[in-house]
Amino acid sequence: MADYTLEEKDGFTVLGIGTELKSDYTDFAGITKEKADFWQTVREDGTLEKLKAVAANDYIFTVNEAVNNKMMHYAGVLTEKTLPEATRVIQFPKGEYLVVKGEANTGEELSNMLTGIAFGQVLPEVKDVAYVGGPNAAVEMGERNGMVYGEFWIPVVRK
Repeated sequence: MADYTLEEKDGFTVLGIGTELKSDYTDFAGITKEKADFWQTVREDGTLEKLKAVAANDYIFTVNEAVNNKMMHYAGVLTEKTLPEATRVIQFPKGEYLVVKGEANTGEELSNMLTGIAFGQVLPEVKDVAYVGGPNAAVEMGERNGMVYGEFWIPVVRK
């Protein structure tokens, strides 16, 4: 099984600009393409730069959340500020989080890889905690040696 840790985190707020994912939740290729198109747009149209301008740190959040029975996907930053373009203020609860660390060539690769490891390998095998919904996020934390590094955070509860 992939390496993971369980960490206690204070509640925090991510300001997000997002899109609804229309592909069926089992259509991995469709979801991956929708996410890639979304990230290309927010990088090219200046949206990501606007978010970074109000950020409390250098972290870039890729947030997935079910809202009103819709699969939502956001680019976000840790902040208490807001922007007119923002589509959601995402509240992450105080509590225990399953954390998977990794590195990849790009932020998008990092997010896809960590999402796959967290949901495909770690969660199915971890016996003492469960994911019961709520927002989860890939957190791009920086670069070193030409690679993007970060973590995937999933709020969990003890079984």
